[in-house]
Amino acid sequence: MTLNHFIHKGWAFMEQSPIIERALTHIEEHLQQPLTVESVAGAFNMSKYYFHRLFSAMMGCSLSQYILSRRLNASLTMIRNHSGSLTDIAYGLNFGTQASFTRAFKRQYGVAPSSLKSGSASISPVPIPAVVARPVKNINGDIVTDFTLTDFQATRISGIAFEVDLADEDYKTKIRSQAERLLSHMDEVTNSPCYVIYSNCQPDSTRFKVLCGIPGGIEIDEPYYFTVDVPRIFSARFKYSGDLLEIGEVLKGDYARFLKISRLETADTEIELIQAFEDVHRLDADYHIYAPIKKLPSDCDL
Repeated sequence: MTLNHFIHKGWAFMEQSPIIERALTHIEEHLQQPLTVESVAGAFNMSKYYFHRLFSAMMGCSLSQYILSRRLNASLTMIRNHSGSLTDIAYGLNFGTQASFTRAFKRQYGVAPSSLKSGSASISPVPIPAVVARPVKNINGDIVTDFTLTDFQATRISGIAFEVDLADEDYKTKIRSQAERLLSHMDEVTNSPCYVIYSNCQPDSTRFKVLCGIPGGIEIDEPYYFTVDVPRIFSARFKYSGDLLEIGEVLKGDYARFLKISRLETADTEIELIQAFEDVHRLDADYHIYAPIKKLPSDCDL
């Protein structure tokens, strides 16, 4: 298999997130009715096989798993509002029996539904999850997030470097605050891309080094100001919309699916991924993710 094999064998699809968003609303409105892949796909005039693959790729779980989780979520409000007995709720949400409902409830929430009914436990329902907007690609019948195999060119990047621990609850706040520090040093007329580079401190560690900066040299009178020469890196490039710190689990699922289907491997490099924005003043815009991978020998001259 070569680089050209993957570029030409797959084909990109139009933006699919609006379809899945409508499907999530449809499911929420019909939780008390029988729901199957056929019925949901049929509501949108789609093949059940394609819809199943698309849904799993976009949401990171199967349709049946999603429907189960949303029915259990709906039961929280019904229990809190005393909307009938647990048996009534189980039948009303298509669990078949109270025993089936109780088993599924305990698997998801760790307590029995009777604990909520008695008031000894409290669990809040969650809204319909947001669909992470990104293009998808079909490769031999498998749907993955659209990707391009490309080089991240060698670049000198100047900016603010710091460490975060993903085990800390405030790591997202720290990353965002450091990005704001960088922006505070940028003139409004500065026209430059922005890169956020994540490097794992040690194998299997939750601590990461982060560099938030722009190409070239800038003078920042800060204790954590660094200039780093990033080498040329062969990468899989993905495009996303939405805060990376909020969609990290989606990215991990997309990348794992990409590796499985493409049969490629991650590269042995300190850099875990690079987040690339076109404009340093628009860090709320779409961005690309560069994930280092091993270059196939047959593609070395491409």
